[in-house]
This record gives sequence, C-alpha cells and structure tokens, in this order.
Amino acid sequence: MTLDLFGEEDLQQPARVERICTQTFVLRGFALPWAEALLTALNTLLIQSPFRHMQTPGGFTMSARLSSCGDLGWTSDSNGYRYSAIDPLSAAPWPRMPAAFLAVAEAAASAAGFKGFVPDAGLINTYAPGAKMSLHQDKNERDYDAPIVSISLGLPAIFQFGGFERSDPAQRISLFHGDVVVWGGLDRLRFHGVLPIKPGQHPVLGEQRINITLRKAG
Repeated sequence: MTLDLFGEEDLQQPARVERICTQTFVLRGFALPWAEALLTALNTLLIQSPFRHMQTPGGFTMSARLSSCGDLGWTSDSNGYRYSAIDPLSAAPWPRMPAAFLAVAEAAASAAGFKGFVPDAGLINTYAPGAKMSLHQDKNERDYDAPIVSISLGLPAIFQFGGFERSDPAQRISLFHGDVVVWGGLDRLRFHGVLPIKPGQHPVLGEQRINITLRKAG
C-alpha cells in the first residue's frame, strides 16, 4: 500500500469523534487548525534537540527516531527506559514545551472528557517507511490519572490499541494527518503500538510520519 492509493479525501479526515474504547477517543482532524504552528515549533526545537535513534535496554536500535521537549524528556539506553530533565545528546535541558503543543494537548484532552490537562513531557517520534513501534504500555509516568494525547502528522499509520496484556487482541485504527488520539482513565495502561509505516509521500512532510505524544510524567 502506498500513499497514492489514498484519495485526496483520505489524507486528512473530516472532523468527528470516534470512541474506540471506554475512555479512548480518536479526534479526526482535530489538530489541523494548529498544524502549521505545530510544525514551525517542531522545526525550532529540533535545532536544539535533533531526532536520534535510541537503544533499547536489550541493545536493539529503535526504528523510529526520537526527540523530546518540556520539563522531562524520554530516553532509553542500556540502563533502561526513563524520563530525564536533561537531553543526553546535548547535556542540556530539553527545549521548552511549545505553546502550540500545550494548546492542542489541553483542547484535545478536554474534548475527550479530561479537563485541566497540562503536560510536562512531549515525546516526538519520526517514522520513515518501515519504521514501527512495538506494543507497549506507557507506565514510566508518575501520574496515571492524566491522559495521553497523541498527535499524528504526515504519512498515514495503523495504530494498534490492545488490552492490559501484550497478548490481548488489539484493534487496528487508521490515523491520518491531523488526527489526535486521547486515552486515559480506565484505558490508561492499555498496550498500544504502530505497525510499520507504508511507503508514501505526504504533501507537507514528505516521506515520514511525525507523532507528538503529550503526557504528565513528573
């Protein structure tokens, strides 16, 4: 499947809300009004903390490249997965959370029923065709009461959303440029991941998908 198999109308979905689990929602096209501001802010923060491949504790190289912003950033190496206030690549604090990231996070969380969400960690992944994210739980955060807000930009992706065990069946949800997924509450610790990105060319971001995931980590 390549991007040219998607019609013009499939590159960004009409605005609507889809409930995919008890407290999990896909907000179709929700981030589109902020897309230009999100990408402008992203380009600025990547000058300070560029994308990089990280190593898993088992010594494997992750296929997606990562960066972070906010008070806490996510890192992985032989010592394990963790949040840190310092970017290990630059030995300096991560870039400040951009106003556009905060605005989308608060608005999307509120639309999904999670009022007053203010993230302190922004995890940014870029996926080239073939890159993926294996099923995992977001459980390094201190506050499980806060939701996760995940913004999709660029190439389409197939998001997997499973149960509370890795072996549980997982839904497969197509995500497009501007879609936002919000999950929390009873669904906060469900396993989730991204299937390998299919080749394609997005009219704005080219041959990549960018995912901005906003959390309350500290």
